[in-house]
Amino acid sequence: MDAISLGVGVLIAVVLLIVITIAFVITRLFRKVEQGKALIISKTKKVDVTFTGAVVLPVLHKAETMDISVKKIEIHRAGREGLICQDNIRADIQITFFVRVNKTVEDVIKVAQSIGTERASDRAAIQEFFAAKFSEALKTVGKQLDFVDLYTKREEFRDRIIQVIGTDLNGYHLDDAAIDFLEQTPMSQLDGSNILDAQGIRKITELTAIEHVRTNEFQRTEQKEITRQDVDARETILELERRQAEAEIKQRREVETLRAREEAATARVQEEERLGAQTAFIKTEEQLGIQRENQAREIAVAQKNRERVIAVESERIEKDRMLEVIGRERETELNRIAATKEVEAERREVADVIRERIAVDRTVAEQEESILTLRAVEDAERARKSVIIAAEAEAQEKLVKDIKAAEAAEAASTHLAAEQLTLAEARLKTADLDAQAKLRLAEGVQAESAAPGL
Repeated sequence: MDAISLGVGVLIAVVLLIVITIAFVITRLFRKVEQGKALIISKTKKVDVTFTGAVVLPVLHKAETMDISVKKIEIHRAGREGLICQDNIRADIQITFFVRVNKTVEDVIKVAQSIGTERASDRAAIQEFFAAKFSEALKTVGKQLDFVDLYTKREEFRDRIIQVIGTDLNGYHLDDAAIDFLEQTPMSQLDGSNILDAQGIRKITELTAIEHVRTNEFQRTEQKEITRQDVDARETILELERRQAEAEIKQRREVETLRAREEAATARVQEEERLGAQTAFIKTEEQLGIQRENQAREIAVAQKNRERVIAVESERIEKDRMLEVIGRERETELNRIAATKEVEAERREVADVIRERIAVDRTVAEQEESILTLRAVEDAERARKSVIIAAEAEAQEKLVKDIKAAEAAEAASTHLAAEQLTLAEARLKTADLDAQAKLRLAEGVQAESAAPGL
């Protein structure tokens, strides 16, 4: 029993050891494959391809890794090697092709057998491998299109290149193509002795000449259009400025007219107010003048009355004095003048009559002078009123001028009234002096008459 158990244990241990050994060997011999790569295992009778990993036995198997990721193949043609188009114009072009190995066992084996795994993984080797094919396809398609079409129809150009090259390239697959650079080859780099370049130069010269003419025509047309638009714009601006100026002038004229009307109305109102004030002032001055004249006349009359009273009183005093003198002389010479008493009394009566007559003449003269003064004042007043009325009538027609005329008329009337008053006062003084002279003459006559009696 113990021997059986021991044998089973040994068997299990051996099996475990074998399993562990196999697992270790497998882990040591298993090769994993990175993404974008393929593992090619050459066995004794066949070739296996794996994209994930496999066990590679030493001596029995040969394992090679191939890069199957996308590779860039750049084709650049420029200068005298530029691409000849259908119109014989050369083009400098740089195009990039994107190729990769198909991720199939057959294509990987085909590529490995055709160029080898190392060259298939080298971009320079792939570039060298496909350069001629891609260049030929590029020249073939380029010759089918004019340069302008080549430039404007890039997608069609690219699609034609892909179509000519094809997608199956001995295990490789053409994914896409991209035109990186495409321009006309400068004429300085063309070969004039090359018939194709000569035709291209002629074509370029013709096209550029035509384009220059068109450009010049477009430029001249542009200049003419710009000039025409400038002229139209200037005319429009001038017309708008003219309208604006006319509108401003019209507005200023209307404003000035309105302002003139307002100023005229204001001036008219002011002149009317001034005329009213002047009229009121003139009327007030007239009333004041009349009052002053009446007052002056009353003062003059009162003065004359006072003078007359004073004169009468003086005469009475003088008479009393003379009577006293005569009385005293009569008392002293009563006996001498007794004989002539009646004659003296008659003389005194005659003197009294003469004196009373002189007083009456004086009163009559004063009244006549007063009447003349009143007439002169009334004449002056009527003249002044007529002048004022005429001034008011003229003031209604012409404000400022008439006011000046009214003022002049007023001054003239005032001066005339003053002159008339002065003349009246002069006549009054003359009459007073005449009356005094007559009184003195009468007194002298009386004295002379009384002298012989004495």
